[in-house]
Parts: sequence; C-alpha cells; structure tokens
Amino acid sequence: MFESLGERLQNAVNKIKGYGKISEDNISEVTREIRLALLEADVNYTVVKEFIANVKEKALGEEVAKSLKPGEMFVKILKDELVELLGGEQAPLYTSGNPSVLMLAGLQGSGKTTTIGKLALLLRKKYKKNPLLVACDVYRPAAIDQLKTIGKELNIEVYSEGKKNPVEIVKNAINYAKENHFNYVLIDTAGRLHIDDELMDELKNINEAIKIDEILLVIDALTGQDAVNVITTFNEKLPLTGAILTKLDGDTRGGAALSIRHLTNIPIKFIGVSEKMDGLDEFHPDRMAQRILGMGDLMTMIEKAEAVIDQDEAAKTAKRMQEGKFDLEDFLSTMKQIKKLGPLESLIKMIPGVPKEAKNVKIDPKDMAHIEAIILSMTPYERRHPEVIKNTRKQRISKGCARSVEEINRLLKQFEEMKTMMKQLKNGKMPFKM
Repeated sequence: MFESLGERLQNAVNKIKGYGKISEDNISEVTREIRLALLEADVNYTVVKEFIANVKEKALGEEVAKSLKPGEMFVKILKDELVELLGGEQAPLYTSGNPSVLMLAGLQGSGKTTTIGKLALLLRKKYKKNPLLVACDVYRPAAIDQLKTIGKELNIEVYSEGKKNPVEIVKNAINYAKENHFNYVLIDTAGRLHIDDELMDELKNINEAIKIDEILLVIDALTGQDAVNVITTFNEKLPLTGAILTKLDGDTRGGAALSIRHLTNIPIKFIGVSEKMDGLDEFHPDRMAQRILGMGDLMTMIEKAEAVIDQDEAAKTAKRMQEGKFDLEDFLSTMKQIKKLGPLESLIKMIPGVPKEAKNVKIDPKDMAHIEAIILSMTPYERRHPEVIKNTRKQRISKGCARSVEEINRLLKQFEEMKTMMKQLKNGKMPFKM
C-alpha cells in the first residue's frame, strides 16, 4: 500500500538529509516534490496545499535552523504532519451495553459483506469477543448465502430470517444475542450501486429503532477522491462514527486515506490489507505515517506475531539458538510460524531501515513449500545433524521430495550461513552494516 507515494516521499526525504544546511531554497525544492507526490497520489488539492504550508512553516522555524541535524528535524516535522493528516491518534471502537451493536453501511462492491466477516474474526481473535453476524442485505441475490458461507468458514454464527423487514430482523437478532451471550452484534446491510433515498431510509430506520454503538462506512480505496463525497453524503443522513478503507493492498494511490479525516472529520478505524479473512487491521495514523516514509512498522509486526505464534515454541527455539543447537527441525518449525504472519514481502516492509531493493523482492510462496518438502524428506536424524547429508543422502532426499540436488545444496548452504550469522550475533558482532 502507498508504494508509489512512499517511494516519492522517501526520495525527497533522502535529498533533504543530504544537505549540510537547510535553507529556504532547498526546503522549497523538497516541498515542491512532496506536493507533486501527494497530488499524483490523488490527495485532495486543498488538503495538499494546507499540508505543504504547515510543513514549510515549521521547517523554516528557528528550532530547525539551530538543529545539529536539520535534515532529521525536517523528517520529524514531515512525519508529525502526516500523522495529523491521517487523524492524529487511533480511533478505537466505541462500545457500550451488552451486546454492543455495530452496523456496516456502504455502496455495492465496496467489500462490505467480506469486511464484516473480517471484523468479526478480528474481534474474536484479538479481543476474545463472541460476535454474531446479522444478515440484513435482503435485496442482493445470494447476499445472505455469502454471509452464511463466511460465517461457516470462520465458525462464527450468522443470524438470518430470510427476506423479511431488516428492522425486525435486527430487533430479533439483538434479543437472540442477549439470550445466547453474544457480546457483539454486527449488522450487514444492503448496498446500492449509487446512494438513493430508499437505501438511506432503510439505514435510518434501523438506527432509529435500536441503539447502535458504531455505524461504520465501508469505502473502496480504489474510489480515490470520490470516497470523500460518498462519506459526506452518507454522513448527512446517518451519524457515521468511522470508516473502513478496503482494498488498500491493491494498486491504489492512497489519496482517499490521506484526505478522508481532514475533509470529513470521520476517522478511519480499520483498513483492509489483504483478501484473506485475517486481512483487516486497526488503523494507526502514526504507524501508517512511518510506513509511508519508509520507517517500518515494528509494532504491527509484533502484534501480528503475538496473535499467531506459539510463544512456548518460540521460546524453545530462541533458547536453542542461544545455545548453538539450532538445526533443520528448528528451522522448519520457525518457518511454519513465520508463514502464519502472512506474505513475507509485507513483513519485510515493516522492518525499519530495510533497503529499497529488499522491499521490492517478490517471494514466491512455492519456494517456502519446496523448502518444507525438502526438509520433510529428510530423516529426523538428518534434520538434527545436517552435516551428515552427503551425496547418497542428497540423491535419496531429492527423489523423495521431487526437488533437485542443487536446491538441496542451496538450502544447506543458506542454513549454514544463517547459523554463522547467529553465532556472530551471539558474540555481539553485527553481521551486516546498518
């Protein structure tokens, strides 16, 4: 997400860092590049104009001029202004009562039904909540079946009464949730290809009939600047409490995310980062600003790891690393844990200071599958003692996993290099230059 914008901003940042002294001329030069990058990313012109004015004013201030590292001060100003533009602080879900009621609204094609499944999964996994999905899209063909399929996949219950009045469905669903100890009710409403009075009246009727804690508008990031118009129109009819920006993993320029809060005052609460059902993240303005500026996002990476990695298994592996006993069994176990975190390319981009070349590397999931097949074709003894794997053993392993001997040699070489790097780290040596 934001790859193109991030690259342009990072180039501008690197240029200002290269100046020994910051002057009005080189600040104007760099802010001109930043302005063009934001406009090309489809950020609203008014937003860009105000953003650049703020950055320029603070960059020309006395504090920057007197700084020993003015380039780094400029980067801090740029990051702080980006954070402010994106909403400042994270906007958490507002909840009250038991159950808490959330309604998702949006235009057809925004990914609303899939998103409500992702949100239910996030609530269950991260916050240990028991959500109930409610099927209130009674118009779109197969919408109810789609929600039921998602519910079955995630093992999350779906409340449905077919094509009845949505207001009555919601009332009955809340009573059902109270009786069966659900603490979240998530309402999937009907979308339209365009905003019309019938759609808005139905949503208003649901909101007036029951107490809703959150009304979240699902917006397709590919909509661009028109996302602001959609939010504004919905918000005139409904008291929106937040937005969910979907498809940020697509080829989007990011302008919607950078314009929404500033122009509508509606906070972005969640972002869709992949098509998988666990591909919904809470939106943190500070972390997003860091990603855009190439500073990584270690906090999100740590949270992902804590959610999916077996802590006891990880502790055992870490201990074996420290003792110099790390072998291919441990390597296989670690690889399986890493796979749970999602695509490796996404993880690499979260690490601060990673070179651009490394961020752009495409990692084929099949490569990891091939490595797994090679290791599983070894005997337990060979995995524990890879140094015994010579020609005859390699031939047998090759036949067992249908991979070439060259691939086996490459894996063994990489494993030995990794062990050497671990020893260097253990001895307090840095195996690469920062």
